Amino acid sequence: MRYSLTGATGFVGGALARQLREAGHEVTALVRDPARAEQLTALGVSLVRGDLDDSEALERTCTGTDVFFHVAGWYKVGTRDKAEGWRVNVDGTRAALTAAQRTGVPRVVYTSTLAVNSDTKGKVVDETYRFTGQHLSVYDETKAQAHDVAHEFADAGLPIVIVMPGLVYGPGDTALSGGLIRDVAAGRRVLVPGGGGGCWGHVDDIAAGHILAATRGTVGEAYMLAGPRATFVQGLNRVAAIAGTRRPTALPAAMVSATAAVLGQVEKVAHLPAPYNAESMRAGLATYYGTAEKAKAELGWTCRDLDTGLRETLAANSHS
Repeated sequence: MRYSLTGATGFVGGALARQLREAGHEVTALVRDPARAEQLTALGVSLVRGDLDDSEALERTCTGTDVFFHVAGWYKVGTRDKAEGWRVNVDGTRAALTAAQRTGVPRVVYTSTLAVNSDTKGKVVDETYRFTGQHLSVYDETKAQAHDVAHEFADAGLPIVIVMPGLVYGPGDTALSGGLIRDVAAGRRVLVPGGGGGCWGHVDDIAAGHILAATRGTVGEAYMLAGPRATFVQGLNRVAAIAGTRRPTALPAAMVSATAAVLGQVEKVAHLPAPYNAESMRAGLATYYGTAEKAKAELGWTCRDLDTGLRETLAANSHS
């Protein structure tokens, strides 16, 4: 079959492109700079130069494909550049889905996130849950808006399926969580807000969930690709146990909350980098919990347990 995608130079998109090529499919990817996509070229992926604001490049990416995956997204917590999040996550999603609509793509899979529900306050929610409060970060807010855009296109007849990963980890992760895993494995001192947590999904399982959504998902439906639930402290404690290094220091939630309030005032006059800014600390106290029961029942999706995934991640990182 012929597949196309955005975000192929990213963490999840890269794993998805690799799995599709390993299965023998033709793959086309929209990339901003083909010279920086050597790994995709080595896999035999066809490249289309362009960005999410390039409608002509988007339409070339979608033309003739059996399935279009819109994986590209902006993920930063604690940044001052909020406009970029809106441009990529909201405007970029609308542009990508418009291109799919214009070219008549038979099936579209959109990568949303459990973060659209922001802090579930310890509750495990499913796809029927609707968050109505104040989002904790620009990322949460813009992805929630993009999620609504995807549903708008579904209502207008676009054959789209939505997937909602949680915390994605694995070899090659350059996000904050990946950095924390590497720091703990290296024995460095790591401070983590106590209480916050997520659904830990290995990147290869998340990519496989995208393919299952394309082949088995019901048009117009969303599926939570929610891995095992664990607090951030629990997950990093497991890293320390596997690596034989020191456990992270869990900061009391009340102290983190009070510190975040102070830093919110400091940030009015000075920029503080993540994870030492108010937005990062608030997000670190949140629980992003969801259930994968629908994905398991309807897609046949499975996710490896956290210990197995972390052992594989640490082993791969040590050889990279």
